[in-house]
Amino acid sequence: MIHYSCDLCKRPLDPQDDLRYVVKIEVYAAFDPVQNEDADADRDNLQDLSDMLEHLDTLDSSQVGDDVYQQKRFDLCPECRKRFLRNPLGRKTSDKFDFSKN
Repeated sequence: MIHYSCDLCKRPLDPQDDLRYVVKIEVYAAFDPVQNEDADADRDNLQDLSDMLEHLDTLDSSQVGDDVYQQKRFDLCPECRKRFLRNPLGRKTSDKFDFSKN
């Protein structure tokens, strides 16, 4: 039998009685298109993209580093789900206010 626990508070979750929530996070490098006015207008951009994807397929997954792509999965209990949705980035609540220094 598979045993689940909340990845935030570590509380054991009973699959029969407890509602369990799954959070999936995908983080990847964003590459903005390069603006090159001197680029050849006849260039086949789709072919270039296809060539790059084929090259990535031939690489070992360890060669594509964590700095380019990461995927994470977490199990949460109902209480931790509420806390996560209120503050998904884990920011300090004092950062929400812009108080003066005086």
